Amino acid sequence: MTFTLWPAIDLKAGKCVRLLHGDMEKATVYGDDPAAQAKAFEEAGFSHLHVVDLDGAFAGKPENADAVEDIIRTTKAKVEIGGGIRSLETVERWLSLGVSRVIIGTAAVKDPEFTELALNLFSGRIVLGIDAKDGRVATEGWDEVSDIAASDLIKRYDHTSIAAVVYTDISRDGALTGANVEATRALARETSIPVIASGGIAKAEDISDLLACRDDGVAGAILGRSLYERTIEPKNVLSLEGVT
Repeated sequence: MTFTLWPAIDLKAGKCVRLLHGDMEKATVYGDDPAAQAKAFEEAGFSHLHVVDLDGAFAGKPENADAVEDIIRTTKAKVEIGGGIRSLETVERWLSLGVSRVIIGTAAVKDPEFTELALNLFSGRIVLGIDAKDGRVATEGWDEVSDIAASDLIKRYDHTSIAAVVYTDISRDGALTGANVEATRALARETSIPVIASGGIAKAEDISDLLACRDDGVAGAILGRSLYERTIEPKNVLSLEGVT
């Protein structure tokens, strides 16, 4: 199994930000030109980008479309987009603009009928976003926590054509406290769907620890604050055996 690194570009009011523990009031702004940041990641050697419309996640519809479109036009990297994707029209729009795949999170919990339909229509281009607090799935931009366990949600869709699962440990997200390797490994063992780790990744050793879980189904990692704060240098992790 390949292991892909996805630099994160989180968008709030058209700017690149990182949140702490998913709190919109604790946003650090890293730049006002997301397309330039995307190009910088590409020039550093990354071939994939993880883009999230944070405002869209709360609004339930795209709110940073112009910034996303600028990213798509500027870079040749494969882009996955999440945040506010709750209708077929939104899925179709992003895919038609050149996004590689879209992430469905809240709707996977609250609107399984739409989610199943999207999976049937766009086989292999839908990613399941599971954002968890203490093992429970959070929705609405992490503003609500359901009583659904992350492992139960992934089992709900295990029979489908999901491209991957992005598993975010909200308690670690943006905190540079280290990846939750064991929880990610445990979730990956529950499914045949490739699992991408997100939240807390702070240093190259975190990537090495996740790489060691490839046989369990861990297929990649999302890098956010660690790249912006330069606690991880791209060349040090892109050179690891098995990383793409």
